[in-house]
Amino acid sequence: MKRISSFISILPCLLFASAALAQDPAIAIPAPPNSVPEGTQFLVRLNDKLDTRDLRPGKHFKAKLAEDLTAANGSVIPRGKTIKGHVSAVEPGFHARLILTLDEIDTGHGSMPLIATIMAVPGDHSVNVSDEEGDLERKGMSKERTIEAAAVGAGVGAIAGGAIHGGKGAGIGAGSGAALGMTAALMSDHDLRLEKGTILELRLDRSLQIPR
Repeated sequence: MKRISSFISILPCLLFASAALAQDPAIAIPAPPNSVPEGTQFLVRLNDKLDTRDLRPGKHFKAKLAEDLTAANGSVIPRGKTIKGHVSAVEPGFHARLILTLDEIDTGHGSMPLIATIMAVPGDHSVNVSDEEGDLERKGMSKERTIEAAAVGAGVGAIAGGAIHGGKGAGIGAGSGAALGMTAALMSDHDLRLEKGTILELRLDRSLQIPR
């Protein structure tokens, strides 16, 4: 009888401790040994071209794993395996923006859900990546590109203006040509394009189990 009473007296403490463990994100449950840990960063290569000019939300795309993913027990998802995803949001225009969602990965033993965020686009300095959401944004035209466009436009304008109005016309034509050159460059350089073969760096937001 005393044992039953003692158990009943400590039961609320046990329930409270269980609830605290369940609610405390700092107390993580160890991942299975056949899992690639949360936080792992890895590279993939796009199989498709993605261009904000003609993309629509819901558009599916594929990529290939560019390096092996290895679990704690030595299980491996080898490079070359297919990753599937879709376009969640797209904004074309001068502030081009693209949100890609990863859906699943072929592990070699069946497909598994892939919960990951795009961290970077290595080698493509025209794309910014949001630190929190993994949004892809088109950078503005670089200073070098602006100067180049203005110079080309000024040269063309000077030639045309000089041919029609002489020296004075050349000066006017150069100024107008520089402005037109920059405008044309801006108009042609504002969309966000990820060519086929573009490398994306991903981070696992949840551990990825490799089926046995």
